[in-house]
Amino acid sequence: MDHRQVIETLEVFVSENKQTHIDRVLAQRTRHITLVFEDIDKPHNVSAVLRTAECMGIQDLHFIKNKNSYSVNPGITQGAAKWVTLHHYKNSKDNVTACYRALRNEGYRIYATSLHETSQSIDDLDPSLKTAIVFGTEADGISNEAGEKADGFVHIPMQGFTESFNLSVSAAICLTVLKSKLTSWPPLSDQEKLVLRSGWYRKIVREADLILKTKGVKV
Repeated sequence: MDHRQVIETLEVFVSENKQTHIDRVLAQRTRHITLVFEDIDKPHNVSAVLRTAECMGIQDLHFIKNKNSYSVNPGITQGAAKWVTLHHYKNSKDNVTACYRALRNEGYRIYATSLHETSQSIDDLDPSLKTAIVFGTEADGISNEAGEKADGFVHIPMQGFTESFNLSVSAAICLTVLKSKLTSWPPLSDQEKLVLRSGWYRKIVREADLILKTKGVKV
């Protein structure tokens, strides 16, 4: 796909205000930090996490599906799902390994959320390198495999009797702490911004693919 040609063809249908908004969002998007969710068992949690992550500038979310399936609730996401990139791992014999391999190929260090004896506080985690944080279910946490194959463990310090926050709150806390250590998110590359803008224009413009086909632009 020629992303520049897609953009040039569709931008006449995108208002100046919307283009400016996209510029602003792209400038604050990152792939330096990503979140991974293993076998989420409550569909509304997935939708809440999508909304939280998108609002905080995270572009990629990874979902390991061994047992549970779910669908996005548009009433909860408020449209967030169409602006982020979702990666699903459900067709491999070992979906945890498939996910972790993909992340490591992109240069991520992988930290599983757990109260494991070697776990470090999210406040002590060094986010200067690309980092993936893995969350499990609220009831059972991560699987043994997800923990054993991670590069380390991380947890959110608790000060009350309850042992955990809900999933969306946990994700928000982790992202807030990591961002505070970086001052701002490491930005996307120009090529990444180009590809995302192309995809977002296709989602914004009504009958975008028909317009592109009429203009001879391959998608």
